[in-house]
Amino acid sequence: MGGMARNEERRTALADAGIRVLAEEGARGLTHRAVDAAAGTPRGTASNYFPTRDDLISALVGRIGERLTPEPEAVSSRSARPPDRELFADYLRDVVRRLGIDPHVSLALFELRLEAGRRPAVAKALGAWRQGAFREDVAFNEDSGLPGGQTEIALFHYAIDGLMLDHLTAPIDTGLSVDAAIDEFVDRILR
Repeated sequence: MGGMARNEERRTALADAGIRVLAEEGARGLTHRAVDAAAGTPRGTASNYFPTRDDLISALVGRIGERLTPEPEAVSSRSARPPDRELFADYLRDVVRRLGIDPHVSLALFELRLEAGRRPAVAKALGAWRQGAFREDVAFNEDSGLPGGQTEIALFHYAIDGLMLDHLTAPIDTGLSVDAAIDEFVDRILR
C-alpha cells in the first residue's frame, strides 16, 4: 500500500515537472527526458509512468485540472451569500486568482491549447476536459441560482481567457486593473 501512495506522489511530481517544462520550453520542449530532468528523477522514470507522449499530455491535462480546482471551503463559504452579480464577480475573481497563483499552470494550459491546434490527440484530451469543465460551470451557476446561463458563461470563458493571456504574456497598459476588468465584464455580460 505504501508503495502505491509513493507511486501516486511520484506521478504527481512528474506531472508538475511536465507543467513547468511546458510553461518554460513550450510544447516542442516537452519530452520524457526533459520531464525527468525537471523532476530530478532518473532517466526513463517519466516513460515508465507515461509510456507515450499522448499519455504524458493526458496526465498534464488532468494535473492542470486538479491544480485549478477551487478549495471546497472557498466554495462553501460563498454559498451562504445571495446569488447576485456581486457574488458572481467574486467567483470570477477566484477563477482569475487560481489561474494566477502559479503562472506555470496557466502558461502550460495556453501551450496545450496551441498544441491542440496542431495535434488532434491533444485537441481530443484537452477538448474533453474543457467541455466537461464548461458543463460543470453552467450546472453550478444554475444550481446556485446565480445570474447568467450557458451563453453568458461562454462569454465569461472567452473574456477570462483573453484577460489571462494578456496578463501572462505581453500585457497592454489599458489603465484597467484586473478587478476593474472583471467588474466591467460582469456589468456588460450580465446586463
